[in-house]
Amino acid sequence: MNKLLKNKETELKSILKDMESVIIAYSGGVDSALLAFMANKSLGNKALAITALSPSLASYECDEAVNFAKEYSIQHMIIHTNEMDNPSYVENSLNRCYFCKDELYKKLHVVAKMKNYKWVASGTNVDDLGDFRPGIQAGKEHLIRNPLVEAKFTKKDIRELSKIYHLPTSEKPAQPCLASRIPYGNSVTIDSLKKISRSEKYLKELGFRQLRVRHLDDIARIEISDQDISLIVREDIRNKIIDKFKEIGYQYITLNLEGFRSGSLNVKTS
Repeated sequence: MNKLLKNKETELKSILKDMESVIIAYSGGVDSALLAFMANKSLGNKALAITALSPSLASYECDEAVNFAKEYSIQHMIIHTNEMDNPSYVENSLNRCYFCKDELYKKLHVVAKMKNYKWVASGTNVDDLGDFRPGIQAGKEHLIRNPLVEAKFTKKDIRELSKIYHLPTSEKPAQPCLASRIPYGNSVTIDSLKKISRSEKYLKELGFRQLRVRHLDDIARIEISDQDISLIVREDIRNKIIDKFKEIGYQYITLNLEGFRSGSLNVKTS
C-alpha cells in the first residue's frame, strides 16, 4: 500500500472511531461495502449496515449485499423504503434521486433513533461530488456523514483498498438503482423496473459484467463494454437475448454501438 493511501485509511479509521456509533447506508456496491467493512473493523457492533429493499433494487443485488455482510460478520439489517408511493419520484424528473435518498435517510434516522446510533453515513466519495447527484443534497438536509469524502477517498482509492483487503467488491461494476435506466420524464413503474431487472440479470447470467439495459417503453437499448460487442452480436448469443427479452416484454431489442457509458442518460443534463 502506498503512503498516501495508507494515510487515508488511517484517517478513515480515526473518523469512524470518533463517530462512536454509525448506521451505514449499504447497497452492497464497492463504496458502501468498503465503508461497512471498515466501520465494522473500527466499531464492531456499534456499526450497523442497512440495505433498503424496494422495487428499484435488483433482487440479486440485495442477495450479494447480504452475502458480503455474512462473509465479513458485519451487523446487517434490511428495511423497506416506499419511494414508489411518492409522485415526485415516480414522475422521474431530473432530481428523482433526491426523493429516493430523502425517503432512505428518513427511514435510517428512524432506526438510528430507535437503536441509539449517533450517526447515519453514506458511501459517497470525492469523485461523486463532481457528478450530477441530486441525492447528495438530500444527504446534506438529513445531516448524513460521508466518511470517505472526509478522508478524501476517490473511487480509485476505494477499489485499491478493497483489493488490498481481498474484498470481492473490489472490481464490482457500478450499479446504480434500476430507475436510472429510464429516461428522465418517463414515469417509473413497477413493471418497467421488473423488466430492467430481469433483462440485466439474464445478461449477467450469459457472462456479461459491465452493462445497462436502458428502458425506452417497448424498446430495450443494451449498453455493453466495447470488448463484449463482438460477442453479443454473435448469432447464437444474439438469438438467445432476442428470445429472452421478448419473453420479458420488449418488442424491440437494440444495441448502443457507443458501448457502455455510465450515466449516459445524464448527457442532456450536462
